[in-house]
Amino acid sequence: MRKVLIVFGTRPEAIKMCPLVKELKARKQMTTKVCVTGQHRDMLDIALNVFGVLPDYDLDVMQEKQTLFDVTQSILIKMKAVLEAEMPDLVLVHGDTATSFAVSLSCYYLKISVGHVEAGLRTNNIYEPYPEEFNRRAVSLISRFHFAPTEHTKANLIREGYPADSIFVTGNTVIDALKETVRDDYSHPELQWAEGSRMVLMTAHRRENIGKPMEHMFRAIKRVVQETLDVKLIYAVHPNPEVRMTAYGILGACERIHLIEPLDVVAFHNFMRHSYLILSDSGGIQEEASAFGRPVLVMRNTTERPEGVEAGNLKLIGTDEESVYASFSGLLNDDNQYRKMCEQKNLYGDGFTSQRIADIIENW
Repeated sequence: MRKVLIVFGTRPEAIKMCPLVKELKARKQMTTKVCVTGQHRDMLDIALNVFGVLPDYDLDVMQEKQTLFDVTQSILIKMKAVLEAEMPDLVLVHGDTATSFAVSLSCYYLKISVGHVEAGLRTNNIYEPYPEEFNRRAVSLISRFHFAPTEHTKANLIREGYPADSIFVTGNTVIDALKETVRDDYSHPELQWAEGSRMVLMTAHRRENIGKPMEHMFRAIKRVVQETLDVKLIYAVHPNPEVRMTAYGILGACERIHLIEPLDVVAFHNFMRHSYLILSDSGGIQEEASAFGRPVLVMRNTTERPEGVEAGNLKLIGTDEESVYASFSGLLNDDNQYRKMCEQKNLYGDGFTSQRIADIIENW
């Protein structure tokens, strides 16, 4: 019987990996175990509870003011014992986090096969996003299986010389997750507050944006909201102290901007569904929003998800104050552009990605 170990550590990873955990655990021909690193703590635990996933191992690496050095070193040391105890046939990691990189390196040292879920995303600049672009490239070097979400990501891997028979276009597991989180009867006090207005949902937390870029973004956003009386903006503020200081310092006094605590996955997906448009520097939101037909203004200089830009669902707007201001106010005032960006395109899957990945592993 094949033994599979699934390892993840952040909230976004949990959202995308829990549907796969549940699918693999339903396969009687495999033994599936789950290890979490705890790279995120509270936000990770909330996501696990939503999907009803109970880890077999918890490395609990998170510490106050942790750095990339702290996270990577701690995972490498603690992961060795788990891998030696289980000696799985295959370890599945996701995406581009420090968890995925450190776990894959641990597997490499012990010559254990790695399967990379959401493989092949590239910006081709190792500092944007930082450190995610490096992480995903390093995981690719080690992986036996590349589960690519789109034909574009498969082409990236082929161009880099990875064998075609190791690459599988599966879609993205985040679309599977929406089947468990989106609810027709969902309500929330913040949605009630925004009722009757065009509600804009925002996230901002990227390391490379912290500091001056984030200040520029927030000043532009504040100007637009103050000028556009039928707009209300909800920003679920990331726990990072630097992000919070900048957010409350610039946006905190604006009466039509609500700064709220991070939302659990059910709340966030339903907020996205009810939004008019989304402002974000996140990666995964670019995928989720396309499933809802919601335009996303991406506050970054590059994206590893160019399919969305090409399809018209996403627009890269950078972090410069005037660029963010022009793009945000322009979309709010251009109904024709807005309608075009809302055209729903099935870019990232049909809700059966986990099943496809499980089939591939089962037939290995």
